[in-house]
Formats: sequence, C-alpha cells, structure tokens
Amino acid sequence: MRLKNIIKKDIEYTLMNLGFNINFNLLVQPSKIIKTGHYQINNLIKISNALKIKPDQLAKMIILNIKNKKRYKKITFSHPGFINIFFNYHWLSKKLEEIFYSCRLGVQHILKKNVVIDYSSPNVAKEMHVGHLRSTIIGDVMARVLEFLGHNVIRSNHIGDWGTQFGMLIAYLEHKRSKKKFDYHSLSLKNLENFYCKAKKKYDSDDVFSKKSKEYVVKLQNGDKYCLAVWKKIVSITMIENQKIYKKLNVTLTLKHTMGESLYNKMLPNIVNDLKNKKIAIKKEGTTIVVLDNFKNRLGKSMGVIIQKKDTGFLYSTTDIACLKYRFETLHADRIIYYTDSRQHQYLMQIWEISRKANYVPKNLLLEHHMFGIMLSKEKQPFKTRDGNAIKLSALLEEASKKAMCLIKEKNPYLSKKKLMSLSDTIGISSIKYSDLSKNRNTNYVFNWDTMLNFEGNTALYIQYAYTRITSMLKKSTIPVSKLNTNIILIEESEINLAIKILEFEEIILIIAQKGYPHVMCKYLYDLASFFSIFYENCSVLFSSAIKITKSRLKLSFLTAKTIKKGLNILGIKTIKKM
Repeated sequence: MRLKNIIKKDIEYTLMNLGFNINFNLLVQPSKIIKTGHYQINNLIKISNALKIKPDQLAKMIILNIKNKKRYKKITFSHPGFINIFFNYHWLSKKLEEIFYSCRLGVQHILKKNVVIDYSSPNVAKEMHVGHLRSTIIGDVMARVLEFLGHNVIRSNHIGDWGTQFGMLIAYLEHKRSKKKFDYHSLSLKNLENFYCKAKKKYDSDDVFSKKSKEYVVKLQNGDKYCLAVWKKIVSITMIENQKIYKKLNVTLTLKHTMGESLYNKMLPNIVNDLKNKKIAIKKEGTTIVVLDNFKNRLGKSMGVIIQKKDTGFLYSTTDIACLKYRFETLHADRIIYYTDSRQHQYLMQIWEISRKANYVPKNLLLEHHMFGIMLSKEKQPFKTRDGNAIKLSALLEEASKKAMCLIKEKNPYLSKKKLMSLSDTIGISSIKYSDLSKNRNTNYVFNWDTMLNFEGNTALYIQYAYTRITSMLKKSTIPVSKLNTNIILIEESEINLAIKILEFEEIILIIAQKGYPHVMCKYLYDLASFFSIFYENCSVLFSSAIKITKSRLKLSFLTAKTIKKGLNILGIKTIKKM
C-alpha cells in the first residue's frame, strides 16, 4: 500500500475541488507521536500562505470536504499548522485482507525498464577484501528490489581483468616455471596474489623483467594464444574463488554477470579516434586528453582526462567511456547505477560528461552514482590488519561464523554439530550484512562485533528472532493458517499500529528503488518487529476471549512474519526456522 500517496491524492483532489489550482507539494509523514494521528501533513502553513488563508481555516475546509471520507476515522488540526490523519479501522482491515493472500504483499509491478547495476567489481589475481563488501551487498539489494518491482535488471560485475599487471604476472609465472618452482595446475588465488606482489617489486627494480612484462602485455593485446590461455586461467581462478564469497554472502551475482574491462578492448581505438575527430579530445605532450571546462583543479584551471598514454596505451577512463557506450547501445539501458565509494564520484562525473558530449549516451539517460562511505575500526581508522594490510573478506566472514558459534553454544549447548555449523554461518554472515546495510550508505561507519551480534536493537539477530518467535507461535496454534477465515478485527492500539506498519511495506520498496538506500528497509523491519513485540505483550493471541479475535490476531501475526521474511529476502538475509 502507498498510504502517503493515498492521503496526498485525497487532499490534493479536495483542494482542487475547492477551487485551489496550485502545485501543493504536500509533505505527508507518519506521525512521530502515534496518539496525535497515524499520519500528518507538515507543510500546511506554507500552503495556506500561498492561498492567503489562515491554516486553521484551510484545515477546516479540508476536513469538511475530504474525498473518500470512509478511509478516515477522523482528521484534526493542531497548531501552528498540522493536519492529523487517523485511518478508519475497517478500511485498514480490508486492505490487510487484500494482501493476506498476496505473495507480493500487495506491491504493484511498475513500468518495466532495462536497468544496469554496476557493483562488486573486484580485481583479478587478488582476493576480495572488506572494501568490496559494501558495493557487493548494497548493489545486490538494489538488484533484488528492482527485479521485485518488475524491471529487467542487468547485473554487471565490472572486474579489473586487463592491463599491465597481466604482463607482469605472465612474465613472473614464466620465470617461476623456468626454475621448475611452479606448476599451472597448482595455481590458487592466494598464490596469484603473492606472485603479483613479487612481480610488482621485480617490475619496479629489474629493467629486463620490466621489458619482458611489457612485451607480454603487447602479446596479450594482440591475441597471442599462450598469453590468452594464461590470462583466462588467472581470470577463471579468481572468479571461481569470488563466487564462493558471493554464495556465502547470499548475493545474486554469478559467473554470467562478469563483464570485465577486457570486454571493451576492441572499442578503445575507435573511441579515441572518434573523440579526436569530434574535437573533444586533443593531443598534448604526446598524450591524448579531453579538457573539461566544468571541472576545475585547485588553481582554477580546467581539468583534463587522459584517454591515451604516450606509448599509445589506453587507460581506465577510455575503458569506462567504452563501457558506458556499450551499456546504452548494446544493453539498451534506460538507467545505469554505479556502486563505488565516494572517492570515485568526480571521476564518474567526468566520464559521463565526455560520453554525453560525444553523444554516446543521451542527456536524458539516468546515470546514478550510489556512492558509499568506508568501514572503520573502533579507533575510527580504515579497517585493516595490524600490519596495515586490507582484511580479506573471506577471513572476516570466517571470523563472523566463529563468533556466532560461541554465541549459539551459550544459548543452546546441546545443538548437533551439523545444525551448529549451519546456524553459525547464517547468523554470523547475516549479522555482518545487516550491520552494514542498516547504515546510511553515504556515511562511514565503525565496525563493532558486540553491537552486530546482539539480540537487542536494530540487528539481524533481533529481526531473525522476531520472525522465529512468530512462526513458532503459529505452529503452536491449533488453527492452521488455511483455516483463518475470519476478517481481521482491529481493536487495540497496538493492533492498529502494527497493521499500519505492515501496510507501509510497499512505500519502503519504492524508496529503495528510487534512492538505493537499504537502511530504510532495516529501519522498517526493526520498527515492524518492535511493533509486533508491543502487540504480543498487550494482546493475547492464542488464548483470547473469542475465537474470531484469536483468528484475527493469528492473521496479523502471519502477515507480520510474511513481511519480515520478504524484507529480509530483499536484503539477501536468510530467516531462521528455530533459534
């Protein structure tokens, strides 16, 4: 249900019927104090000033003439300029009945569009680290939400699978193989990362090795069979290991979603030539650059973006321009969303401006950078190991499972080993994901094991426990869900508040779809679980005085569980049958 939209339309229609034809832009919000109303109009003063009517007089006119009066129990005015909305309980009950049998909880499909989501994007020959977590899980929530609404979502895992580093790696692997210290069949991602570090040192200090590496880069670019075979092996090893991480994190990225930098190689020479022919790019000191007057450096001079080096090599910028062109022309994108950290923002704006100048993408194409902050330690420093290295994502997830296992053993020491292992993974990894997703993506946040593995507060454990508690209660009931044939009856305040919260689910989905903020779903689920807890404490469910009340409250409980499960599924978090 779109409760805000319903109220807004009713009041706008009423004002137009009263002869007021202005853009009202009503601010409709849930009331912070429930006793004053379920919803509130917060900008009545601004509207009344525009109409040159006193706020209380305008409110009275709205109250007397409101469209669809049956929806509302009462509408009141409070000073200095608020309209308070109370829904009719029978109308709320009817709406709950409509979504009770809906697998989509009443969420409507919207006009289908092609949406490309660029997320995760790890480098080849390196293990994923904690810096990849936010892009991976926030981007995946957006993919799930947009698919749920009916869009055609194209997931793009834009991996770093091309460049000088591969020449270095091939040269180093050949060096190792010549000394019989290496066998291609024994290659692992851990080996590759170690070899890459050593190859980089050798490249910087050994001119012969550096020359050899560059020769291998040229061979690779020219399609040399041996170099391509080694390159494919390196990419395959990396992505198979990354896929294990994705599976643990319960994200929807698969190998088929890999669209690496190499995909755009053949486009790069034409991109550079085209930009030069269109007078967008110029030669300067041997390099090819695009000067952007809208971007200034610290000295106030126009900034330049290099698209080709002196040695004719291409850069990330060239690849990203080609990538954007490909996404519009080949993938037919209507909307493209990038999930990278905030440090990439200016760079992306520059790439978009160049692409628009060259008419590779139209000006009305929706290009969005859903940037995010970084994970910090308790000392509020970037989250790293003691020796200053990035923490491997696999190590973080393993640590989460271990800590969850200790917690579970305390609560249930007699659990079987198999169940303990499974539950530890689910709880540990869910806690890490939820902790991250519950933070506004625009901000940095402090990583804290104690707060995330907690049964209280806005945590995965609190939400999962609420779900388990409800499903356990439903199992204890002598009335199966299929026999709950009584209409929902809302009497107590806690029932009404829970009902309204359930009906707000669609609005939360739409906020995420528009702005890419998963934390609003986390806040919603926390509020929903909290409202259920209050309802459960104040209303007897299984042992109420009348069978129709029992059935009504069981239906309300079932709807709560159903909503929690769908919300957690959107976040890529599993529910737990028994805790």
